[in-house]
Amino acid sequence: MTGPATPPLKSHTAAPDRPTAAEQPVPAVADRAAKGAARQGARSALRPDPRPSDGRHPIAWLHITAPGRGTVPTAMSVCACGRNRSAVGRRHVLALIDAHTAHRTTCPLRKNEGRNAA
Repeated sequence: MTGPATPPLKSHTAAPDRPTAAEQPVPAVADRAAKGAARQGARSALRPDPRPSDGRHPIAWLHITAPGRGTVPTAMSVCACGRNRSAVGRRHVLALIDAHTAHRTTCPLRKNEGRNAA
């Protein structure tokens, strides 16, 4: 018993004699719309920041989660100097809050803050 003839798995095509130019892509609809908007006088320049900075930025963060009665509170203290602490449970969270407050006086990033404020 013989089965149907199967076509060959590979087909060899001849290589072209010289390179051909690649097809140029058709511009997308969004590109056309952007060009039309520019012709209509749409503003493309960036606007200045409406909230100018006064040079201050946050250095330390204290995140406390106390969801409600009967649940365990958690806290996390993170500072830009590299200090990263966390606590679970009421007693440990209260201790972390005190440690976070104390770290404000010893943080190396806050050393110059008093001189700049004056």
